[in-house]
Amino acid sequence: MRTVSDGSASTPATSPHGDEHDEADVVAHRNAPEADPACLYGLIGDIARAGSDGTETNAHAIAVNFIAYLSCAIGRGVYLPIGNTRHHARLFCLHIGRSGRGRKGDAVSLVLRIDRALRAMDETFAPQIHRGGLSTREGLAALIHDGYRQGRQDVAAIEDKRLWVVESEFANVLHQGRRDGNTLSAALRDCWDGVDLKPATKSNRLYASDPHVCLSGAISPGELTGLMSARELTNGFANRFLMIWAERTRMLPFPKETPQATVERLAARTQEVLAFAQANQHGLREHLRMELSPQAQWHYSQLYRSELNSDLGDSMVGALLERRAPMLLRLAMLMALTDLQIRIDAQHIDAAMAWIRHATASIRFVFVSAAEDAKLAQVLELSNRVLAFLRERGQATRSQISAECFKGKVSKAQIDSSLEQLLAATPPRISVQWIERPADTPGTPTRVYWPVW
Repeated sequence: MRTVSDGSASTPATSPHGDEHDEADVVAHRNAPEADPACLYGLIGDIARAGSDGTETNAHAIAVNFIAYLSCAIGRGVYLPIGNTRHHARLFCLHIGRSGRGRKGDAVSLVLRIDRALRAMDETFAPQIHRGGLSTREGLAALIHDGYRQGRQDVAAIEDKRLWVVESEFANVLHQGRRDGNTLSAALRDCWDGVDLKPATKSNRLYASDPHVCLSGAISPGELTGLMSARELTNGFANRFLMIWAERTRMLPFPKETPQATVERLAARTQEVLAFAQANQHGLREHLRMELSPQAQWHYSQLYRSELNSDLGDSMVGALLERRAPMLLRLAMLMALTDLQIRIDAQHIDAAMAWIRHATASIRFVFVSAAEDAKLAQVLELSNRVLAFLRERGQATRSQISAECFKGKVSKAQIDSSLEQLLAATPPRISVQWIERPADTPGTPTRVYWPVW
């Protein structure tokens, strides 16, 4: 794995004259990612601002925990059909921040207070919460099981399949995934997909149908990069999480408590959203169909053909962000529901996309070094110039690209990197063909590149 930057700047080297920074060190300086205010939409934003007011807690960290909680509380009754897939507003969120600076515990405390106030109003709206840590597939299934026989007694099924898991030490989940034979990672993947949790062995009778499990995790960047294995990247476990970087935004020795009246008012608004979604009717499944307005469909289509499926220039970053499109749709569902409507509009797509962009920046910040990030940015910039040139010209050889597109000012290695980037995109942005020279002309075949429209 790559070594993560802690965001601090290295000591700059100087030239022999002592008055100029060495370019290799300057490139290592970068800012930590900051979320767009557009993330704090509607009720989600109001709760985030209420929790951060007068405290050190990052508003976006509060927001992402409430997003996970609300997505759980809504349940499986609301769905959005895309092709043959029915999406539920079900999300896994991971808050990344350095120990002592991320204020990861504080980021979830207001959400728990809102949950307590909601239960006091009507407990049927609140989901089950598990904060004890997860270890096995069987342990997870036991929290929402369909009933089983223990000795001579029948244990009744848990009818409410909504479960919000709070993993304040998400490193524990990654540790469990490293153990031979542990199937917790696979179980969580099934939960994100909404697939039934079936027994892993014949001797185990625990079964959980229609699970609606959402997860709020917290981890330091060092733990995340140190424990995330290639298996988590290739099996799709990691890219099911909305990962965001968030640390304290100020230093306050005596932070203020959010007034109870404010908590109760926010809980009442949360209950209004859940009542609209009929979340307290636990037996209902997919009874409330959502749809995208024509404007939202157009907006999503534009993003899907570009940013949501763009090649990010790094295989690891690409693997971690492979599910940007479905994650955006689930976020947009939540934004619309907080407006008490089943139609997703363009502003809901915008708010959801702000979260996707922050997750993209956060993952690049954590998993890619500053020097690598600068190099990738350059490759992507050159690739875009090559693609624009080929679309205008129709086709070109590499020497023509060098001479006409870059005026001979870009190295062969850089051009090759940009061409490889375009060829390796999914789907490829350009194509290459070898053109044989005439029989009476010496030399090797010529490579010609043209855009794939």
